[in-house]
Amino acid sequence: MAAGHTENAIVISAPMDLVWSMTNDVESWPELFDEYASTEVLHRSGDTVRFRLTMRPDENGNAWSWVSERTADPRTRIVRAHRVETGWFEYMNLRWEYREVPDGVEMRWLQDFRMKPDSPVSLEQMTRRIDGNSPVQMKLIKEKVERAARRVRKA
Repeated sequence: MAAGHTENAIVISAPMDLVWSMTNDVESWPELFDEYASTEVLHRSGDTVRFRLTMRPDENGNAWSWVSERTADPRTRIVRAHRVETGWFEYMNLRWEYREVPDGVEMRWLQDFRMKPDSPVSLEQMTRRIDGNSPVQMKLIKEKVERAARRVRKA
């Protein structure tokens, strides 16, 4: 059975520590992303957090929710995550990579997944959906982190 893969990146003009802390503060995701209504931390151990993520209702009024777990490695600046409650996915694994570049920090999201046979969404549809939405969310995050960086510089 075929697997899906997406890869999206953006450069954020802000210091690494600010980009890292803002984008890995799971509790603040409803303010950082426009698609999430809430996050609820279920368990935290060291750099690993397990949490419930609930999306804003879609056009049909469905508010999708699932549990994910992510481990952030501040030394390598890599975050590895996966869905614990997979929903329509057989699996969903994510990796966020951060690296300093001349204009700031490149944040790269890699997602590997497979849809369950009875999923109402095909692999191709989900790949298009993720590839269409990831750049939108990344642009919002870029704007919010860069705004915060400007406030820090002025202080």
